[in-house]
Amino acid sequence: MSKPTQTTGRRNLLKGAAVAAGAMSVPMISVAQTTTLRFQSTWPAKDIFHEFAQDYAKKINDMAGGRLKIEVLPAGAVVPAFQLLDAVAKGTLDGGHGVVAYWYGKNQAVALWGSGPAFGMDANMVLAWHNYGGGKELLDEIYKSLNLDVVSKLYGPMPTQPLGWFKKPVAKVGDLKGLKFRTVGLAVDVFTEMGLAVNPLPGGEIVPALDRGLLDAAEFNNASSDRVLGFPDVAKNCMLQSFHQSSEQFEVLFNKTKYDALPAELKAIIDYATQAASADMSWKAADRYAKDYAEMSAKQGVKFYKTPDAILRAQLAAWDKVTAKKAAENPMFKKVMDSMRTFAQRSGRWQNDTTIDYRMAWNHYFGAKKGAMG
Repeated sequence: MSKPTQTTGRRNLLKGAAVAAGAMSVPMISVAQTTTLRFQSTWPAKDIFHEFAQDYAKKINDMAGGRLKIEVLPAGAVVPAFQLLDAVAKGTLDGGHGVVAYWYGKNQAVALWGSGPAFGMDANMVLAWHNYGGGKELLDEIYKSLNLDVVSKLYGPMPTQPLGWFKKPVAKVGDLKGLKFRTVGLAVDVFTEMGLAVNPLPGGEIVPALDRGLLDAAEFNNASSDRVLGFPDVAKNCMLQSFHQSSEQFEVLFNKTKYDALPAELKAIIDYATQAASADMSWKAADRYAKDYAEMSAKQGVKFYKTPDAILRAQLAAWDKVTAKKAAENPMFKKVMDSMRTFAQRSGRWQNDTTIDYRMAWNHYFGAKKGAMG
């Protein structure tokens, strides 16, 4: 047998190195079994909010490459909407999609994330406080104090919600007195303070209640949801702009045991999908809400009016009374409010000082209508 030459040895060495390098360049592909999580939203299947929930799940499913799959059921498929939090905490559901204000009965402090004027912050600024000003840690603390084993992700800044739908327009605070009205969260207390009789019905029950006369007026959220839920069929006047829920956002809940069992890379995908879904939701809302707003005005005879400033000021006064009482009774309520106030005073000043009046430019190009806004 011939003795290998120095050249042959060098070639074999290089060949071996090339094979090793090639093997290292091939990505490590996980063959782990797919983890499927069953979610439920708090929204009817036809509502754009349920579509937002499905959009959220799709982003995670697409990025997870088959390793994680979230299936989203509509409200009532497993539990009623207002029982979602308990169902997720107990493991009846693996997760859910809703809003924090729905858990108002657990600890009224949670409603501060969605109800009220938020010290002048819009919904995106409230999310900024949540993620960078201590809000997330406070919400986690509340859930832990309630022995609710959930992981909460907030996203999706909602545009200012209307005051609501009325049989006839309201011109002054006195027009609201005694009305049977639907809202949720701390807005229940605000409107009660203003003299209304409030019933916090879930979304799918509002229009039937209006139709049967169990409600005189009601609010839900936005032009697309309101239209598909059938508000224009039972009322023709919508009062726009309100402080009762001017800064709300969505909440995605995960059962903590199921979430903690996920590998770090899937948790990272969930975090980044939450951020992506937050932007995508706000873009889709700007498109879809505007289309439905125009359709209701042009084809369904709906009249849109700006809520009079006197009513808005009355809301602020009622909010101050309600929250002062609750802060005195509930230390966590005060803790959340103090945190929001600190962030809003600094960041809100910056926002107000630097943000241009976009209506000036819109009026310049398209003209402003007088009276009704539709």
